[in-house]
Amino acid sequence: MSLLQPREDRFYRFFEDAAANVHRGAEMLLDMLTHYEDVPARAKAIKGIEHTGDDLTHKAYELLNRIFVTPLDREDIANLASTLDDILDLVEASADDFVVTGIERPTGPAIEMAQLIVQATAKVRDAMGLLRSRKSHPKVRQLLTDINSIENEGDRVYRDAVRELFNQPDPVYILKWKQVYDHMERAIDACEDVADELYGVLLKYA
Repeated sequence: MSLLQPREDRFYRFFEDAAANVHRGAEMLLDMLTHYEDVPARAKAIKGIEHTGDDLTHKAYELLNRIFVTPLDREDIANLASTLDDILDLVEASADDFVVTGIERPTGPAIEMAQLIVQATAKVRDAMGLLRSRKSHPKVRQLLTDINSIENEGDRVYRDAVRELFNQPDPVYILKWKQVYDHMERAIDACEDVADELYGVLLKYA
C-alpha cells in the first residue's frame, strides 16, 4: 500500500486484499476437512494465511496513523480491519483444533460449517470489492443480507451438532468437538460482524 497511491485506493485495496485472504483461509479449511490427510501440514499452511492477514491489518493501522484524510471514518476503517482479522483468527483456531486434539476424522456437521464459512467469506470478499463504488452499494446490501442468512443457517447446524454431541457417552469426545464447533460457529458469526459494520458504513455514506 504505497503512499504514492490515492488515499482511497490504499484503504479500499486493503479491504479487498484482506477479504480475499480471509476467503482463501476458509477455502483451505474446507479442503483440509474434505481431504483429511497431512492435517498438521495443512493446518500450518492456514496459519501462514493467518500471518498474512495479521501483516495486512498491521499495515492498515500504520497507514491510519500516517494519513490525515481518509475515505471512510477512521473508526469504521479500524473496526472493519479488526473484524476481518477476527474471522481469520477463528478459521486458524478451528484448523488447529484438529491437530491439537488429534481428531481422527471430521464429522458431517464440521464439514457443513466449513462450507458455510466459505460461503460467508465469499460474500464478504465480494462486498469489499464493491465498497468503493457508491453505485454498487445496493449490491453490497444484498450480499450483507445473504451473510445474515448464512449465519442463521450456521446457528441451526451448530445447535443440531451440539445436541447430537451431548448424546455421546465419551466426555473427551464431547470436549474436543464442542471446542471445534464453537470456533467454527464463531467464525460464521464474525462474518456477520463484518456485515453489521458494513451496514453502518452504507447508512453513513448513503
